Amino acid sequence: MSEPNKERVYSEDGIKARLAAELPHWYFEDGWIRRKYKTGSWKGTLMVVNTVGHLAEAAWHHPDLTVSYAYVIVKLCTHSAKGITDKDFTLAKKIEEVIQWQPGKEGGALEGTPSEDARFKYIKYDHI
Repeated sequence: MSEPNKERVYSEDGIKARLAAELPHWYFEDGWIRRKYKTGSWKGTLMVVNTVGHLAEAAWHHPDLTVSYAYVIVKLCTHSAKGITDKDFTLAKKIEEVIQWQPGKEGGALEGTPSEDARFKYIKYDHI
């Protein structure tokens, strides 16, 4: 009989399959799912960190972060389950959705950050 509230821990093959299907810019390494976000500057790095921090706090699931001048590495693992669970995939998807949001490509009232001018460069978006 399984324990109540026990979270499903994915196998390495299961993790890699879900990442390939749902989060192609994330990878599995040393027990964590990870993503490196390249930014245009320290300002962009801090914006990414603050965004991830807000989402993590709202979700009550906290990643490890590596922060440098022009990048942020996000690492997720469910410590209480000793592995990768749905919590990790769900938060990773939300982080990806918000960080990679490009309103200028959607049309509408929001034009998005001008990336042609280095003064306003924010993040190096992935082109999927």
